[in-house]
Amino acid sequence: MKNTVFTGAATAIVTPLTKDGIDYEQFGRLIDWQIEEGIAAIVAVGTTGEGSTLTDEEHKEAIKFCVEKVGGRVPVIAGTGSNDTAYAIELTKYACEVGADAMLLVTPYYNKATQKGLIESFRAVADASTKPCILYNVPSRTGCNLLPKTVAALADHPNIVAIKEASGNISQIAELAALVGDKIDIYSGNDDQIVPILSLGGKGVISVLSNIMPRATQKICDDYMSGNTGEALKVQLELLPLINALFCEVNPIPAKAAVCAMGYCENYLRLPLTPMEAENEAKLLSLMKEQNLI
Repeated sequence: MKNTVFTGAATAIVTPLTKDGIDYEQFGRLIDWQIEEGIAAIVAVGTTGEGSTLTDEEHKEAIKFCVEKVGGRVPVIAGTGSNDTAYAIELTKYACEVGADAMLLVTPYYNKATQKGLIESFRAVADASTKPCILYNVPSRTGCNLLPKTVAALADHPNIVAIKEASGNISQIAELAALVGDKIDIYSGNDDQIVPILSLGGKGVISVLSNIMPRATQKICDDYMSGNTGEALKVQLELLPLINALFCEVNPIPAKAAVCAMGYCENYLRLPLTPMEAENEAKLLSLMKEQNLI
């Protein structure tokens, strides 16, 4: 059994942006609020953090800022994956140097590597890391599915400790859990599957919902793990309409609109992402009002 990076909910945090770059004042406020609300960890510059459209300098600055602002209060997981293995190694080395607690490594996108290529790529990045690495499987975005047998082959690497599973395929995740046992931790990558994945032995969720409801998202995990499974399921299902609204357009478009409505950033995204459609935004804000978030 390897050391667990976190248990419960980690926020895949949005990166507050303006036309001039990253708004570090707002970023700092959002980080502080997340920790005050009891979140278990923070994931910087992942998918939700718009890592794919940040410049190299911004990407590194955002990781360093997040580490310094958090100041050891919770683990910081840096999004350092790439479709270019050499660049992923460069980012990973940097994140290790500035004190990130773990790395989040997405499957190489666009290239659509073979399973053999995925194994060699992830091993190369993990070899270069001095910190734990969390694999990230999200085939709907990358065009590449990290199969259970491939994860099992990677599970013996000492630096590969977990996977964020966002395939949405519960049967595949069950097969994964059966193959890897306690060799690596499994985190849900979908907010509508927190309880199902916990029921398969998962350790928590890397969440978009927790950008606006960190306390409730963490509580779902805490309740389930303390044996109050009925309450965890009840909250999971009660929040389903809001979760669906947060994914009615591609992430992080709705998340940015939601965090903006709460006063923690501008509703500014970089192309090719554009602000939320008015009709969808109205539905999202209405559901947020029902939860007394705005």
